[in-house]
Amino acid sequence: MPDLLDRCFSEATINGLTLRNRLIKAATFEGKSPGGVPSDALVRFHERIGQGGIGMTTIAYCAAENDGRIHEHMMYMHEGIRTELERLIGTVQATGAKVAGQLGHCGAFTKNAEFSGKRPLGPSRGTNALGLTHGLSRIQEMTKPQIHQRAQVIGKAAGFMRSVGFDAIEIHFGHGYGVSQFISPKTNKRKDEYGGSLRNRMRFALEVLEEVRKNVGDDYPLLGKISMTDGVPGGVTYDESVEIAAMLEAGGIDVIICSGGTSSMNPMLLFRGDSMAPGLIKHEKSLLMKIGIRLAAPIMFKSYPYEEMYFLENAKKIRDRVQCGVCYIGGVCTNDSIRTVMDAGFDFIQLGRALIFDPDFPKQAQTRANYKNGCSHCNQCATLIEAPGGIYCVERPANFA
Repeated sequence: MPDLLDRCFSEATINGLTLRNRLIKAATFEGKSPGGVPSDALVRFHERIGQGGIGMTTIAYCAAENDGRIHEHMMYMHEGIRTELERLIGTVQATGAKVAGQLGHCGAFTKNAEFSGKRPLGPSRGTNALGLTHGLSRIQEMTKPQIHQRAQVIGKAAGFMRSVGFDAIEIHFGHGYGVSQFISPKTNKRKDEYGGSLRNRMRFALEVLEEVRKNVGDDYPLLGKISMTDGVPGGVTYDESVEIAAMLEAGGIDVIICSGGTSSMNPMLLFRGDSMAPGLIKHEKSLLMKIGIRLAAPIMFKSYPYEEMYFLENAKKIRDRVQCGVCYIGGVCTNDSIRTVMDAGFDFIQLGRALIFDPDFPKQAQTRANYKNGCSHCNQCATLIEAPGGIYCVERPANFA
């Protein structure tokens, strides 16, 4: 019987795009775009990932517009950074890796110092705790024209992304950001056709997908990252996520990425291992926010000890439900885990922290039958997104030098 590693390291296609293997670098915002401009450090980071043998890397958080950024040091898609994006993409493609961009919108979850609106817009009125110290704490409920306009803005950004050379787009439907705020009953309290039933709560997501597809064409690879659960009472459940996946498949998505958790309510569901709270407190500049994180830590940063393949059983339900491609993410750090995920029928695997610890993960896993990555899941890398220079592995700081 052929080793299941052979399947992982065989070529695979997504809507006509051929990847050299089935490993994809997950979108992990690296904090290397000061002023919203891709830096040399960001280029080097993803070039190094490409040199390590990844099939495709993902440039995280390509916001659809200025007001779609969480903060002003995230990129948004506009002509002013075309040259820098083309250089970034071309440099990485020269390593043999493909390059995806994660297209998203923060919705009401923002502290953007360059925010141009009066208030952040979300599906329902509420409080944006992240914006408390930035005058952005009150969320305004979106009108139907504003909902339609936002879908169009996201679609237009997708067209721009194709024009600068991205090989694929990952639409962010999860983690508590703009589209996810409509999908989740925790944040969507609307009484019209955009709220209530799951079908209604998915309406905006499907309109976004339709606009993106219209702007990039039928022959372009689209991946969609979902939260299989918000990880909080009253949020999206694992059972609902199976139907979410089915609706996205019917809407024309090519690959579904089965993630979980929310950045605003339960990030540790995704970041298993050591709590991020101490690191976030250490690097937070605002004293008020430091206090807020400390007070919220017991609720927001729950304890989830790391284990391999922690989303596997629930992701399998989605794999069984849809015919489109499915990408597994969540705790793959050994070749045994790769074999298990491939045996379960998943088409791709996304890797995050493991690649920050060892950017040569793909080459190592392909040549060493019993490779084990070694990431300790201390999660200190994830707490450095707003530190000077952005993220790096604290155990191997020279990885991307």
